[in-house]
Amino acid sequence: MSRPTGRVLTLLELLQSGGVRTVAELAGRLGVDGRTVRRYVGQLLELDVPVETVRGRHGGYRIGPGYRLPPLMLSDDEALAVLLGLAAGRRAGLVTAADTASGTAAAKIRRVLPGRLARRLDTVLESLAFTTPPGASAEPDAEVLLTLADAVRHRRPVTIRYTDRVGARSERVLHAYGIVAHEGRWYVTGRDPGIGQNGTGQVATGAAGTGAAGSDEAGTGADRTFRLDRIAGARLLPGSFEVPAGLDPARRVLTGFATAAYRHEVTLRIHGTVGQIRARLPAAVATLDEPEPPAAGADPAAEVWRRVDLRVEELDRLPAVLASLDRPFVIERPDELRDLVTALADRLRDCARQV
Repeated sequence: MSRPTGRVLTLLELLQSGGVRTVAELAGRLGVDGRTVRRYVGQLLELDVPVETVRGRHGGYRIGPGYRLPPLMLSDDEALAVLLGLAAGRRAGLVTAADTASGTAAAKIRRVLPGRLARRLDTVLESLAFTTPPGASAEPDAEVLLTLADAVRHRRPVTIRYTDRVGARSERVLHAYGIVAHEGRWYVTGRDPGIGQNGTGQVATGAAGTGAAGSDEAGTGADRTFRLDRIAGARLLPGSFEVPAGLDPARRVLTGFATAAYRHEVTLRIHGTVGQIRARLPAAVATLDEPEPPAAGADPAAEVWRRVDLRVEELDRLPAVLASLDRPFVIERPDELRDLVTALADRLRDCARQV
């Protein structure tokens, strides 16, 4: 770009790439002198683009926060990445309640794409197929998501208005440890300091793959996990809290699903590797006990007997899952599961013998 307007836009793109850019660096990239760079910065300021001056030996210019989003300069690859990300997010159901925002954002970028690039993008979207159905879950409110994220980052207590899966409404305080996206839903996990003091709170969830209803709320004691789309409002409170050392919010959510209070508690012994077992019984469904440490010289990844605990709402769905493992297993409890597995084996044998 040789025209001054083009150089101003190039300057904006350089500043938006992040960090502090020195006058010498910008002058070299634009092919102008330092005085011209300062004039271009002045033009951006006149357009209400929040350009900040950084003083000192390594000073220069950078983009600062403004009262509105400044014009964005995106390369072809960046524009494609944003549009494909929006398309994938809508497909997975990971959007906020302002579902029109992702559509209008995509439309704005699509309108200003060069014709050649727009046609290539259309080719990608037209040829793209998904192996999973579109996400049909309710989206969380954008303000709720932002408030909870602020609470997580600054370790601030937050009060939430929550409606559980049976329609019961409550207002409670939460020490939010993290926000987790899982199977098309948003969850917040943390500690409810009211549990154990007044006895409030319910435990009612479901996990994918075991015949339970959709996940709603999980946790034991004061540890809680809530669906964001069931939170009607969130408000930050004064004060702060400490997060337990080494806490992993994603693992915490999965463990909460796997240990939720379902009708049936199942204990198995399965001979295999962690990968073989997890292929059919993921962390959101089952917990694995670590086996005894391998003997000296033994392969730590070898197939061994491992204890597996899981809880399910409907036992009759579990035999098919165990058959798909294709691994030796022993049922420790309940006895009813043994009968169901035997019945499935008889049906499979009868079908195999038919001509």
